[in-house]
Amino acid sequence: MKKKLGKLFWITGLSGSGKTTLANKIAKFIRNKFGETLVLSGDDLRAIFNYSKLDRNSRYKYALSYSKFCQKIITQNVNIIFSTVSLFHNVRSWNRRKIKKNYIEIFIDADINKLISKKKKPFYLIKSRNIVGKNILAEFPKKPDIKITNDFTRTITQLKKELINKIKKKYR
Repeated sequence: MKKKLGKLFWITGLSGSGKTTLANKIAKFIRNKFGETLVLSGDDLRAIFNYSKLDRNSRYKYALSYSKFCQKIITQNVNIIFSTVSLFHNVRSWNRRKIKKNYIEIFIDADINKLISKKKKPFYLIKSRNIVGKNILAEFPKKPDIKITNDFTRTITQLKKELINKIKKKYR
């Protein structure tokens, strides 16, 4: 008997792009369509596992551990909506190889200059090191399954509707 796997909705993008907000907004839809679902963020797992280093190498190790953690959960036929910066090609490639068709990559594209000007995250405004997109190179997805552009001219409800429509279209 083959075990049924849950789906991993991996929502990635720069800090402040709306990943976690959208993850929470689509949770009811995902539960209704695909079944039991957890909503987690990189912030949640960093706090749980006491990950505190922010250098590039540590961030990469954390991202890979997030992938492995999520893979374990979906083997229990539980879906995960996971919002994370984790902008590393190798991590997303690992997800595609190991999780395969149950991995859904969603990229929230937001311009860092707009994030800074809109004051989406306070750390963008201070002279700080180890900020992805500012002084740590962000490896943006080249071929995400779904891409949403957040230029901050639309409401979160409009972005949610766009994301749900794209999920419906792609995963009937």
